[in-house]
Amino acid sequence: MDLKITTLAERPELMSPLWQMEETWPEFIGNDPIAWSMIGRIVKDLPDYVLVATDEQGGVVARAFSVPFALRADGRGELPDGGWDQVMLWAFSDLRHGRKPDTVSAIEITVAKGFLGQGVSGRMLAAMRENARARGFAEVVAPVRPNAKHLEPAAQIDTYAQRKRDDGLPADPWLRVHVRAGGTIEKVAHASMTVSGSTAQWRAWTGLPFDAPGAVEVPGALVPVHCEPERGYAVYVEPNVWVRHVL
Repeated sequence: MDLKITTLAERPELMSPLWQMEETWPEFIGNDPIAWSMIGRIVKDLPDYVLVATDEQGGVVARAFSVPFALRADGRGELPDGGWDQVMLWAFSDLRHGRKPDTVSAIEITVAKGFLGQGVSGRMLAAMRENARARGFAEVVAPVRPNAKHLEPAAQIDTYAQRKRDDGLPADPWLRVHVRAGGTIEKVAHASMTVSGSTAQWRAWTGLPFDAPGAVEVPGALVPVHCEPERGYAVYVEPNVWVRHVL
C-alpha cells in the first residue's frame, strides 16, 4: 500500500480528518479522564509529534500520537508504574514549565478500521521512531496496550507479557511488532490507565447490566472491571507494558 506519512505540523489541514477516521477503540477507553482532557492537546500543542498517514486518494488511514518529556528529571528516572496516564501528565507539566525533554513516549497508534491487518501499524511505529530520531532524541518508550490481551482478561499481565512463540518473539501481536522494530520489553505498568464511572455510565458504555458485585468482563477490556452496584460505581484499571526503543 502506498502511504504518505507526515507530521500534522506539515499538513495542518488534516487536523479534522484524523479524528473522523473509523476506529475500533472501545467506548469506555475515551472516558479515562487523562485521555479525555489531554489527548486533544497533543494535536494542538505538539503537532510535530503527531503523524498522519494518507492513502493514494488522500484519505486518512492512520494516526500516531507521541509526546516529548523529561524522563531523567528530578524525582523520575524510571518508567512510571502509572504508565500512559503518568507520562501524559509529565509531558504536559514539562511543556508548561519549560523543562527540556530527553525522551519521546508513544501515546497512540490507531489504524482505520478498513486498513487493519495490512502492516500499517508497524509502518507508523517506524515513522514515530524516525520522527523522534530526527528531532535529536535517542530513545522512544511506549506504554503498549497488548492487542490480544482482551481475549484473556483473567490472565495475569506479568506472565502474559513474557509469553513467547517458538521463534522467541512475543506471543502478543502488538508487542511482537514493537520487538521486531527493535524494542525491548522493560516492565509492566500495572496502573497505566484508570476509568471510573457510575454503574449507569458503564451500562451506557458497554450495554452490560453491571448489577452484580465483583469482576465484570467487558469486551475490549484487558482485565475485568470491578463493580460495586450497591455503591453505584465501577472502576477499570488497565495494565500496559513498557517497551523501550533505543534509536
